[in-house]
Amino acid sequence: MSLLTLVSASACAENARYDAVVGTETDRATATAVYPTITAALSAAPRNADDAYTIYIPEGRYEEKLLIDKANVHLIGAGRDSTVITYGDYAGKADPQTGEPMGTFATATLTVDAMDFRAEHLTIENNFDFLASDALPKDHTDRVNGTQAVALEVSLNSDRSAFRNVRLLGYQDTLFVQAGRSYFVDSVIEGNVDFIFGAGQALFENSDIVTRPRGSKRANVGYVTAPSTDINNEFGLVFLNSRLLKAEGVPANSSPLGRPWHPTTTFPDGRYADPDAIGSAVFINTYMDDHITTDGWASMRGTSRDGTKSTVFTPEDSRFFEFQSHGPGAERNSKRRQLTEKEVRQYSRERILAGWEPPFTAGS
Repeated sequence: MSLLTLVSASACAENARYDAVVGTETDRATATAVYPTITAALSAAPRNADDAYTIYIPEGRYEEKLLIDKANVHLIGAGRDSTVITYGDYAGKADPQTGEPMGTFATATLTVDAMDFRAEHLTIENNFDFLASDALPKDHTDRVNGTQAVALEVSLNSDRSAFRNVRLLGYQDTLFVQAGRSYFVDSVIEGNVDFIFGAGQALFENSDIVTRPRGSKRANVGYVTAPSTDINNEFGLVFLNSRLLKAEGVPANSSPLGRPWHPTTTFPDGRYADPDAIGSAVFINTYMDDHITTDGWASMRGTSRDGTKSTVFTPEDSRFFEFQSHGPGAERNSKRRQLTEKEVRQYSRERILAGWEPPFTAGS
């Protein structure tokens, strides 16, 4: 990447000044230093800084697996479709150190495990070839066992994570909101099976949530959400003024809005599905294409005390609601519970995010 490219990219970014630029040339007009990789730029970030450390990532594809474990790191791309951070780990892949399957939680292309992270104008992708594996017969020797592949994980030590004009690309388990408060605005999230999931508090505003097809034909393509919100948290996943869209190849009436995930958890008396993970997913003033199922929601199995997956958790026992859904996938029936005018007033940005004011909001 040339100095001219860096200068042009920085001009497009309104001559902002950055703490670091990813590239090959030093350009002190726009950054203190330039690093060859995003990983190197992150290594140079101060730990526990009170002020933002901003890294500019020019146009290009960056095949890196990133961990954000320092507070106040900001990643700024050249454009949502121009700057792409990509990697391809998946749950069934052998861990290089242990040889055991790495599991879902270790697959993320980018993991946020610190406070006050911000990302703008870029794509985060898990490029595992889900479709190729999914197209194979179940008994095929090349079929992958463990196709969960996270693009973005907002992890246990995170809080106040903000995303504007980002695209998250994956298939199964694209976005793992594990903990903390997150805010997504003017963004696109794409996947198919449980592709927005977790126990964190996340608000999605003015964003497109796109269901992608499977590798083989099936009546049920997947589930938009799989929240595991703790019963002590009032809010979980909230979608406000957004759109539920479908990619080419996704049939009508094939994708429930969500299902309740009760993670298998170790307790003093055994290991079984967490009974307090009473998932919350709420859609407010959201457009829904015709891929959303008539019933809206689905049940999900969890681990019983005897170790089998025999416990069934239902939407009726979860906190699943809608308000003023519209479009061909918006139905009104007893399966799709609606908030009242009084109840929906509790879903303000300030209350959902518990007083945190994101650095940018819809319309800003």
